[in-house]
Parts: sequence; C-alpha cells; structure tokens
Amino acid sequence: MAKAAIILAAGQGTRMKSAKPKVMHAIAGLPILGHVVAAVRGAGVSRIVVVSAPSMEEMRGYVSSLGAENAIQDRPLGTGHAALAAKSVLGDFQGALLINNGDMPLAQSPMLAESLASAETYGLSLVAFRPADPAAYGRVIQNADGTLDRIVEYKDATPEQRAIDLCCAGTYSAASARKFFEWAGRLENNNAQGEYYIPEVPLIARRDGVKCTITETDEITVMGVNSRAELADAESQMQKRLRARALAAGVGMTAPETVFLSHDTVLEPDCHIGPYVVIGPKVTVKSGAGIKSHSHLEGSEKEGPVVVGNGALIGPYARLRGGAVIEEDVHIGNFVEVKKARIEKGAKANHLTYLGDARVGAGANIGAGTITCNYDGFDKHHTDIGAGAFIGSNTALVAPVKVGDGVYVGAGSVITKPVEKDALAVTRAAQKEIPGWAEKFRTQKKAEKAAKKK
Repeated sequence: MAKAAIILAAGQGTRMKSAKPKVMHAIAGLPILGHVVAAVRGAGVSRIVVVSAPSMEEMRGYVSSLGAENAIQDRPLGTGHAALAAKSVLGDFQGALLINNGDMPLAQSPMLAESLASAETYGLSLVAFRPADPAAYGRVIQNADGTLDRIVEYKDATPEQRAIDLCCAGTYSAASARKFFEWAGRLENNNAQGEYYIPEVPLIARRDGVKCTITETDEITVMGVNSRAELADAESQMQKRLRARALAAGVGMTAPETVFLSHDTVLEPDCHIGPYVVIGPKVTVKSGAGIKSHSHLEGSEKEGPVVVGNGALIGPYARLRGGAVIEEDVHIGNFVEVKKARIEKGAKANHLTYLGDARVGAGANIGAGTITCNYDGFDKHHTDIGAGAFIGSNTALVAPVKVGDGVYVGAGSVITKPVEKDALAVTRAAQKEIPGWAEKFRTQKKAEKAAKKK
C-alpha cells in the first residue's frame, strides 16, 4: 500500500526566541526538519507534505530541496486545522497516512513504520510513551483490550487519570488518508482556544466503528524541541546515538563523550578518533586513519567534502576545511589548516602551515610556517607542489605558482615564479655581519639606563 505523510511544522517556536522557524535549527549539522523527513522517508513513505505558516518562505525552499511537498496553514487554528491544510496536496491520495510533528529530531523510522503497520490492522494508530516525568502531557486512557479510549489533557484530568504515565506523543497513522481527512473535517473547536485538535480524531473515528491502537516507544525517540534548552538536550541525545553507532561499527574512540559528530559523518572501521575532536558535515575518515585530539574537520557545500585516507594521521590541533582530500599515509600535524587541497600519498605538513587551493605531491615535505598565498583580495588561485618536493620553513608560495617534482625551496623564501623539477629555489637577502656590534650595543644601553637612575 502506498504511504504518505504530513509533517506539522507551522509553529513559530516563540520560546526559541529566534527569527528562524524552530524546525530549521540544526541538530548534528542538519535542520530538525531534515531529521524528521529522513525518518519518515525511511519508514517507507513515498510522499511527504510539510505544513508551514505563510511567513516561512525560506523553509518551504528547504522542503522542496528535500524532495518533499509544501502546504500552508493560513491561520494558527490547531493541529487538526494544520493537518487539513495538507488535503490541498493529498486530497486524491489513495493509501495510508502518517501525521508527525516537525520538531522531533530523534524520531526513528522503525517506530514510524510500526505505527503505520498497526493502523493497517485497526484503521487508526497513535504513538505513546512513558516519560520519566509525565508533567503536563496528555494522558492516554486505554480500553480493556488495550486500544485507545480517549486522550485527556492534563488540565482536564482527574487525580486518578494524572497518575497514568502513558502519554500522547503526537504521532498518528491512518490506514486511509481519505478517511483521515474526512474525520479531521468533522472536528469542532468547542474549546477555550477555539482551535481544532488531532487528538479528537480517534473519537470521531470510533463513531464510525474504527478503533485506534497504540504504538508504544521510548521518551527520547519522541522528544520535541520548543526551547534553546531542549535544542541543546536533543543535540546531546543525538550525539550519544551517533557515537554509539560509530563504536558498534568498529570505530575507536579514546573518550567518546568528548567527540562531536555530524548526521552524515562516515567513519570506517578501525579508524581512531581522539579526545575533543569535532567533525562537521561532509566528512569521511577511512580505515586506519587517526584523528588526534582537538582537531576540527568540516566539509562544505561550496568547497566540497573532507576525505581522510587510509593510514593518514591528523592533528593534534589540526583543521581540515571543505575540499581537503588527504590521501593515504599523509601526516597533517599541529596547527595545520588545509582547505580545498589534495595532499597526496605520504606527504607531510607537520607544523604551523596553511595549504589552501593547492595540490601537494606524493612524499612532499612542507616545513613549519609555510603558507600558500591563494587569495589576492578578489580571486582564489592554485598552488601546485610536485612529488618529493621539500619546502623549507617560513616559505610563502604566492599563487598561481607551480613547484616541480623534487624541488628544494630554501627556508624563508617567497616563491612567485614556477620552479623547474629538481631545482633549488632560494629568495633571501644576503646575510650581513658587523663584528662586535652586539657588545657595543649592550654597553651603550647599560650606560643610558644607569644615567637615568642618577
């Protein structure tokens, strides 16, 4: 059976105190909404409609980039009203329907797929959980057979009902999208807020003889994000999940709790990540590579991904930016930054170096303090360093420039012209020596200092 989903994302998230919609705030380098769309798609859903507020034009662009469809809730009249807004897109859809909140970054595909499967059997399903602190969540009241009797909001619950720890997560599934829209269309707004609420849909469905079953999950999976504090908590939970996944896949970590990963980080078995390493989006670390402490790796849309090859050693205190391709057995040492550069097999840049918009040939050695001067204030230019080249300390390579294979560049040189293969390039002023100057200087300064004390 075909499956569609409605993701409710029209809430402004005022507690975030941000001009950006709350579902566009990032968790592990991906907007919350991106996590939800991925989870929904992983549950076998073929069509996804995201409901937004009229002012969220930028978010609708992001939705389209994910291959999902947009619907607009013209007025904030409750969750039921928001779900009905998707009827303009899915009105003719013949299949099952999932409704999920857009602020649940830790939602997982198996849970959503289970909810859809339950709905196929009973007609309707909701997801519930048992939080450590039920607080003001709506309580799920069950019938003797375990199906839903009703959802009671905390403020309306009796003391006995408040003692129930099974709470509504806000995720629903219906075997028929057409029937769900029919039930939602019969919602009434006879409440203090004058809004239309999805939790009343099961009551309407029951009048048509349709039961609502309950899919139970854990508290973390359905946690929502409504404030900066909850955003930070969700980030922490996501990092725990990502670290656990990496460790289970054979990745070594000295202090996992200090490592931060991105949603798309690829860590191959037998690579090793040291303490206090931050890995942003678009990074792959291959088997046998080691990332030492306090290093920062992050690819970019513009410059491309970061790839660390087999057996390469990075750091400590190294930075790899977008487009950094580190081939096998390369050493990138402390306080070295690489951006949009290919460092070929066995090359070394062990200290205090910037390599941007460059190629460093296999086996080359880059001395401390070397920089590729790639930017002229308007454009970026390329530096090409040949295989086996030796670049002396404190060398400035002014791009565009090519240094041939096997070249030696003397320390302190400024290279502005091409250097032929196996040549020596040196650009430094002649050394001048004045015998006895230092002693005369010290004697003079001591005399001046003594005179000032008189």
